[in-house]
Amino acid sequence: MINFDFEPRTRLVCGQDSIDQLGELARGLGIHRALVITDPGIVAAGHVQRGLDSLRKSSIDAMLFDGARENPTTDDVDAGLKMALRYGPELLVGLGGGSSMDCAKGVNFLYSNGGKIEDYWGVGKAHKEMLPMIAVPTTSGTGSEMQSFALISDSATHVKMACGDPKASFRVAILDPLLTLTQPIQVTALTGIDAISHAVETYVTKRRTPLSLLFSRESFRLLAGNFQHVINDPEYVDARASMQLGAAYAGLAIENSMLGAAHALANPLTAEFGIPHGQAVGVMLPHVVRFNGKKYDSWYQELVSLIEAMPGGVPLGKGAYGLADFLGQLVKAAGLEDKLEPLGVTRDHLPALSASAAKQWTGGFNPRRVDSESLQQLYEQAY
Repeated sequence: MINFDFEPRTRLVCGQDSIDQLGELARGLGIHRALVITDPGIVAAGHVQRGLDSLRKSSIDAMLFDGARENPTTDDVDAGLKMALRYGPELLVGLGGGSSMDCAKGVNFLYSNGGKIEDYWGVGKAHKEMLPMIAVPTTSGTGSEMQSFALISDSATHVKMACGDPKASFRVAILDPLLTLTQPIQVTALTGIDAISHAVETYVTKRRTPLSLLFSRESFRLLAGNFQHVINDPEYVDARASMQLGAAYAGLAIENSMLGAAHALANPLTAEFGIPHGQAVGVMLPHVVRFNGKKYDSWYQELVSLIEAMPGGVPLGKGAYGLADFLGQLVKAAGLEDKLEPLGVTRDHLPALSASAAKQWTGGFNPRRVDSESLQQLYEQAY
């Protein structure tokens, strides 16, 4: 028996039009004043107004902050904090993609505990209780709605800081697949590949447990079985719902087993070259799978067997190489690049990228040990 500690902290509410339950769910937390944190694109899509209407219908005073940007920075969090300090909310609502949800967590850290975001870089550094939060994801990607971590980039250095604390978990996550229908196809592709990478990486980490494996496995089944459906038919609501639930399960897997080298390699690509996270991790994941497969091939074979058992599943190569080829096919089917050079990465930057990747926290959970030398080899393979 592997020892582990599992504490579910987030209520999961799923279903079409479930965003209309936001006010009722907030009222159930004893809330009278809510700050909704989102971005302008989600406002334009009309989802925010539905959320605000639901809150106000339940007699909850609601204020809007729409300054969350992709890959939220310390500047975004500071701007949200200023509004929170003026308004005095009792609840924060993260409505949007992972950026909106992470920005809500960042604001909560500072509003409830003071200081700067850098003070919460790491795990368990919030010493005071935090405001309750509700997540309403509009993408199927980060799984932030089920995690206690926020990824916030330093505005000056662009370094991504992972700030985690059990107090930063959402009380409720509302999964309404209809909210994902307004995503541009590129966002569907990027977030879908990101979610799939979460399922794959969590399945093999050093910290994996019998429970995390349940979430990783079911997440992978839902995501791998529906990704091409949502790419080919973006209006297919059942596939959208499966992707959204799969992303949430992957978030639970991350919470219980962490990630690996593909994310360690992806983060510097985003920080230094502005490559979207889903694209960056999509380029690197197949190479990391082959690298890990030299010692953990049988683990990857379990995922290959899941793919082959799906309706319409086709035989793949065995183990890590079969899975890596499948993942590469998904990246291409999504219209994403599978090499670094077309993304503007220059070969002379690879040593510096490798040194930065070696400092990433997630690399320490990779099943095979990685260092700057082995990480540079992976960059070279992807170049």
